[in-house]
Amino acid sequence: MMLRALSFNWPSGLIFIFVAQTAPMSEKRLKRQELRKKLYTKNRLVILNEDSFEEVFSLRLTLMNVFVVAGLGAILIIICTTFIIAFTPLREYIPGYASDQLKRDATRLALESDSLVNSVKKNEAYLNSIKKILTGELELAKFSKDSIYADPPENASVEDVKPSEADLQLRQEVAREDKYNLFEKAQSKTGVVLFAPVKGSITEKFSTRNRHYAVDVALAKNTPIKAMLNGTVIFADWTPSTGNVVIIRHNNGYISAYKHAASLTKSQGDVVRTGEVIALAGSTGQESTGVHLHFELWKDGYPIDPTQFIEFE
Repeated sequence: MMLRALSFNWPSGLIFIFVAQTAPMSEKRLKRQELRKKLYTKNRLVILNEDSFEEVFSLRLTLMNVFVVAGLGAILIIICTTFIIAFTPLREYIPGYASDQLKRDATRLALESDSLVNSVKKNEAYLNSIKKILTGELELAKFSKDSIYADPPENASVEDVKPSEADLQLRQEVAREDKYNLFEKAQSKTGVVLFAPVKGSITEKFSTRNRHYAVDVALAKNTPIKAMLNGTVIFADWTPSTGNVVIIRHNNGYISAYKHAASLTKSQGDVVRTGEVIALAGSTGQESTGVHLHFELWKDGYPIDPTQFIEFE
């Protein structure tokens, strides 16, 4: 608002008139006032019955109220969505999010797969050692006294080769059983009496020159084959070349192998006693030449002639 003076010459004198004139508003100020007017202008939302045009519902509101309600609603939706994603299982259905159970299962499976890899490696070493015994690869088939696995490396620690408590208990039980075993009271060159697994005619003798590290004993079909000494069955299965085979690990570093059997009566892991039936004689495997027993005797990883300690005939 500003005052503007107007002067007039009047016969009686000079007259001054002051007129109030409003200053023109700026364009920005006009726009702000117009926007403010739109935001706070009251409007009525009316719902009418289509047939009778009767008013069913009405609501008085402004654009500002609409914006406030819409903003609060959007904030509430964001908060609820964040809560659902962070604290409820519904996030599993959102692409890119994995469930906690799935993560736990993946971790468990990773640990189990690692254990399986170690078990497979041990089984491969075990089977390779058994294969070397079956094929007679002496320069490679070197076994320790108390294990079918290869000898531990020179840099192995004492803890690595120390027997477990279960192994010590088994050794004590076997020692107590052997103490009262009638077959082992007598002494021989090796310190024990070896029970003859079968009685029959020897068709092929032990020969290191011919790489025949066993004796072949001719038998009638289904003749019982017996364990020569107390021990644990470390292999009992069928092989393509030697048919049904049983391998037993005994005390004092002995390992005995019985091949070409018609059937087996023991399984891997079974504990057998001296003279106990472990198989029936037969002619199985590609290398079999008739019904007989192919019997091998190993001591501390080296083959020995069984006829030096056992009477077969």
